[in-house]
Parts: sequence; C-alpha cells; structure tokens
Amino acid sequence: MNFRWLTAALLLMAAPLHAQRLLVPMDDAQSDHLKAYGLTFAALKASLPSEWLLNYRGGSFLIPDLPELRKRAALDGVTIEPISDAQLATVRTEIAGANMDAVPLEKAPRIAVYTPPDAPPWDDAVTLALKYAGIEYTPIYDDEVQKGDLSKYDWLHLHHEDFTGQLNKFHLGYRDQPWFVDLYQRNLATAKKLGYANIPALKKEVAERIRQFVERGGFVFAMCGATETLELAIAGKDVDIAGSFADGTPADDDADSKMDWKRAMAFQGVHLEPSPFISSMSDIDGHQVNVAQRRQPLGAFTLFGFSAKFDPVATMLVQDHRAVINDFYGVTTSFRKTALKPSVTVLALEEGAPWVKYIHGDYGKGTWTYYGGHDPEDPQHAIGNPPTDLSLHKHSPGYRLILNNVLFPAAKKKPLKT
Repeated sequence: MNFRWLTAALLLMAAPLHAQRLLVPMDDAQSDHLKAYGLTFAALKASLPSEWLLNYRGGSFLIPDLPELRKRAALDGVTIEPISDAQLATVRTEIAGANMDAVPLEKAPRIAVYTPPDAPPWDDAVTLALKYAGIEYTPIYDDEVQKGDLSKYDWLHLHHEDFTGQLNKFHLGYRDQPWFVDLYQRNLATAKKLGYANIPALKKEVAERIRQFVERGGFVFAMCGATETLELAIAGKDVDIAGSFADGTPADDDADSKMDWKRAMAFQGVHLEPSPFISSMSDIDGHQVNVAQRRQPLGAFTLFGFSAKFDPVATMLVQDHRAVINDFYGVTTSFRKTALKPSVTVLALEEGAPWVKYIHGDYGKGTWTYYGGHDPEDPQHAIGNPPTDLSLHKHSPGYRLILNNVLFPAAKKKPLKT
C-alpha cells in the first residue's frame, strides 16, 4: 500500500470546508520568500496537489489547507492566506484574462548536488538556498557519477567545478595554500583510482556523463564557473584544452579549431584562453573578473517578461517580486551574446551590455539552465569569505531565481499552444 498517498488522502478529508486551499503569496506580502519554496516542496513530497500561479502576485503557490502545512508555515515564518472556493474562482477568472497561468505541480523532483565531499573554502549559493528553504538533496561527486548514479535523480546542480581539470587556475594565486594542495591531491587520487591519467581526463569524462544525463531527460542547473567549463569540456572532449600546470605540459596550440561545438548545449565559436598564467578559461564570460586588464564593472540585470500561456517554462524560471536585480561577480559572471547558440533562450540581461546573465535551453530530452555569478547577495565574493546568512536575505530576488529552477521540474508538462 502507498502510505504517502493514504496519508495525503486522509489529510485532505480533514481539511476545513471553509478554506480548501492555502495561497502562498510571492509578492511583497510574503514574509520569507525563500522558505516559501520549501513549504511548497513539502506539499509535493507528500504527493499533495499544488499549483504555481505564474505572474500572479510574484508567482504565488497554491497548496492544500492542511494542519501540517499550516504548522510548517508558522514555524518557518512563511505567509499563507486561506482561500475559499469562491475566492479561488475569482483568482482563476483573473488569471484566465491576463498574462498569467496556473501550472499544476505533480511531484517533488529528486535532487542531486555535484559537490566535493570536503568542499574547498568557498560556499555554494544553491546548497545554501536548499538548506535554508528546507529542501532535501543528495550530494554526489565523481565516484557516484562514474558508477551511474545520475540516473537516480531528476535535477542536478553543479557546484563551482572546473570541468576542464585546471582547478579554476587557482594555482596562480594559491599554489602553496594547504586547501589548494589538498584539493589537487584529492582530485588526482580520485582520477588514478578511477583509471584516468590525470585530473583533466577524469573531469572531461564526468562532463560527458552529465551531458548524457541531460540528453536522456535530466534537468541541469549550473552557476559561476561550472557553466563555462562544462561547455568547454563537452566541446573539447577529444582535445587537450588544459595541459598540466603540475608538470608543465602545454595545452594544444590549435585547440580552438578542434572544438566540436555541435556537442555543446549553450555556446559556440568560443576562443579558449591557452595561457596558464592568465586566470581565465575562455571569452565566454563578458566580465572576466579575475583578469585585471579585462575586468568589467557590475551593473544590474533585468528579467524578461514572458507570456505565461505561450512560454510557461521560461515564465516559471523568471518568477520574482523584482524585475531588476543587482549583478554579482563569479569566476564566470556573464555570457557574451555572440557566444550563444541561436536556440538559447535569454532569461535576463543587462540593458545595453554585450552579455547576458541567465539563460536556458533544451538538449535532447532534457533541459539546462545557466546563471552567471557566485552568490546573489555577495557581489564581490572572495575565497575565504564566510557563507551568506540567508536569514538576513529572505527576500532575495537573486536567490529566488535559483529556487525557481528547483521547482521547475515538478511542473506538469503542457502541450504547446500554436
């Protein structure tokens, strides 16, 4: 017997007749925007029927009115509004006549975060968001990927990994730091254990497994340097794009012409940075934060307003209570427009700039979403900075974009309108 379904059915039977649903507002009435995602995720984990009201009050949620959900909302400080059948009918009429839509959420996605067992001295915005919101996830790394464990999950986030195997060129400034020495030695030991000659060989194979995961129907979300290096590793699967800073082996001098961008998900025609003495991977990133003579200042990026009825996927990914968000640096901060494939959907950009911030696309049966930058609430983030305390940023519009991606795979697929 499916006890989760039985429990959900009994809870629904016990719901008060005068308030059949709880509206979780996501406009300025919400007291904790980030934990509101956790409340909705909890409803999905219990197999309770829920909805995402796109473009309605900041992208609000509709969940059953149950004692357990009310209790969680109270404990987490999440604003909820009981809504009667008559009130809900009025809301649905408003949605039907405007650029809004109600999307059923079917089930909680199985979430994995690709992250080192002993993370180096920098935090990851996605794991911070998931922990703060109370959303369950499983950490995995190279061993699990090589064993084929990706098939167990629906949604995968990539920690700030360098899939070219160059360890983000941190050797330039941190070669003798204990944390970097340990990072290098652990990655090399893992490569040898799994039968690879070096770290670049291991990481490119991991990137290939991730590409296959998306091709088969998985959802990938990446931020910061993982967005850029995943693409470089996939397009350069059979090209030496890294060399080895450890033994002085140079990269392929003709790597640019040998890259196979047909295999990549988002980018094309990219120029690699071959020098081991320049802390940049390629010209994908418009901001080039770690190269003093190329570094561009931060501005603000604007979310696109999509048609909820005709572009529900893009609309879900940009649900927010703010349309303009302050930018923030990362190893990869932005994506040059000229490097994007024609099929890429741009979700957010800086007005007048030659780069974009937030992009999405289909690949095979799955999808990918890339979000530039490291931490939406720490724009100048540096190695060794303390993790962001999200209890001080519970209304963060930048962090909301991360959590939109977590719930996006739960949405019921709707036939395209023509």
